[in-house]
Amino acid sequence: MKRILTVLLAALALNAYAAGGGTPLDHFPKERVTDVAALQNGAKLFVNYCLNCHAAGSMRYNRMTDLGLTDDQIKKNLLLTAEKTGELMKVSLDTRQGKEWFGAAPPDLSVIARSRASGAGSGADYLYTYMRSFYRDDTKATGWNNLVFPSVAMPHVLWELQGQQRAVFVESPDPHDPKKTIHSFGGFEPITKGTLDALAYDSEVADLVAFLQWMGEPAQNQRVRIGVWVLLFLAVFTVIAWRLNAAYWKDVK
Repeated sequence: MKRILTVLLAALALNAYAAGGGTPLDHFPKERVTDVAALQNGAKLFVNYCLNCHAAGSMRYNRMTDLGLTDDQIKKNLLLTAEKTGELMKVSLDTRQGKEWFGAAPPDLSVIARSRASGAGSGADYLYTYMRSFYRDDTKATGWNNLVFPSVAMPHVLWELQGQQRAVFVESPDPHDPKKTIHSFGGFEPITKGTLDALAYDSEVADLVAFLQWMGEPAQNQRVRIGVWVLLFLAVFTVIAWRLNAAYWKDVK
């Protein structure tokens, strides 16, 4: 029985690893989702770098007032593809153009953080790792590849911030078959520096992913706050109901 359980756990771990593209996912700093300044910066990054190709068709610009932004701030700084703040966050790039230029139409990002969740980690973990795993690959049409999503059609839109890097792959002996070798990732080597250092770039990516996470469910922070009070109420009410029940039935034999 113990052996069977061990095999099952190993299989689950393997499935989780494969769900993440064969690459372990880094942990997204979850506190960013409740940081208003981080979410505002993430909204700016999303509009400037993502909204050129990717739409967020389930999100309206004026919903960002929940992040402490005014309609005037949204109009002046974030309203690039629409005329009114009540409009949806769409793009002019149509499906045909996307397929022609990139080989696949850029997906809508409204719920991308939720759709990428798997046994390997949350959708935010996936996106946080993905946006930090691009590397130069001259064999690809865009000149870029990604460790988390091999042969991805998307170019590295944040390369000026991060800089350029190459992936180093190593050949190591297969522990199960000495005649075979395993082609595995050995790390990244920098090619050119970006405008940000590594820590600052990771922070910017975390803000962007926080906004994508928030966009998938804008009411999630409010839901969590209300949920805490609901659980406290239910706990207190349970104690009261338990004591009332004891009082009502104490004389019944």
